[in-house]
Amino acid sequence: MIKGLHHNAYRCRDSEETRAFYEDFLGLPLTHALHIQETKTGRDTSVLHTFFRMEDGSCLAFFEAPDRPFEFKDQHDFDLHIALEVSPRALQDMLAKGKAEGREVRGVANHGFIDSIYFRDPNGYVIELTAKKPGHDAAMNAERHAHEILGAWQAGKRTPAAAAS
Repeated sequence: MIKGLHHNAYRCRDSEETRAFYEDFLGLPLTHALHIQETKTGRDTSVLHTFFRMEDGSCLAFFEAPDRPFEFKDQHDFDLHIALEVSPRALQDMLAKGKAEGREVRGVANHGFIDSIYFRDPNGYVIELTAKKPGHDAAMNAERHAHEILGAWQAGKRTPAAAAS
């Protein structure tokens, strides 16, 4: 049985630049770093794996792997974003902090069950900070409703009109 998220890992351009964003700006402490010098298949490498802990104990992790090709690009929200929960007060504080530091920041976006603001990290990933609104838990526990929406979406993809557009 899955207990929860231990960590999500992403590539980074530069570990120190990434640390400055996640630790200094967002406040996630750097809790572990692992210099990997040999792969499990015995290949020599030099990769740094860093971990930034969230309040619930899970981590965001990054790999700096200079010897491995990777295309860094600014991600679109629909392609990839990392959403992190904060309190409503922290959302406002981070919005002000981002603006004061001259960072790219978007929002506050009202999604009905959450409010969100968006930053871009040094690697091009979109970071969403989100605060729950009243009704959040009910919205997130509507399993039958979510299945109905998914079913309608799937059915709409199969109609001739959807295929023509």
